[in-house]
Amino acid sequence: MIDKEKTLGIWVKEFAGDLYQWAHYKTSTTAEAEDLVQDTFLAALEEMESFRGESTPKTWLFSILNHKIMDYYRKKVTQTGKTNETSTITMFFNEMGEWNAMARPHDWQNDDANLLDDHQFQAILARCLEALPDKWSTCVKLKYLSDKSGEEICQEIGINTTNYWQIVHRAKLQLRNCVENEWFKK
Repeated sequence: MIDKEKTLGIWVKEFAGDLYQWAHYKTSTTAEAEDLVQDTFLAALEEMESFRGESTPKTWLFSILNHKIMDYYRKKVTQTGKTNETSTITMFFNEMGEWNAMARPHDWQNDDANLLDDHQFQAILARCLEALPDKWSTCVKLKYLSDKSGEEICQEIGINTTNYWQIVHRAKLQLRNCVENEWFKK
């Protein structure tokens, strides 16, 4: 019989940092990442007898964490009400489907080819992602940060393919506008 609390204490010391980094990468928020890691360890404590050692403890904990992250996004999407998606389209396009002059994308001529390595740019991108409606933010994060396929995302958050592609398109428009205004016009 294993001492569950002692084993968990060892795992917390060894793996909490890695789990937190992954959760923060997936959610972009400190509080959510901390909560998800805590929930992961609580679930591990409750299910420790089911751990058969067929994988490493770290792999098992990451598996639990990934399920917690998916549950977090599912809950976030189901709590979100309808957004005014029409206003997003009219902000960028006229009735003929042409770009509004003020909303037309600008050429992002930037010498820094590694923007994602810049901590200030990462902070702006995170703010821009958080400014999106929850469902939109969730779709973008799952597609581009979790490398989920469109089919997987539709299944996981309960939307159809057409709705998914509309959401991604509109989210990218708003993200581009936000990044352009917050980063490139600074």
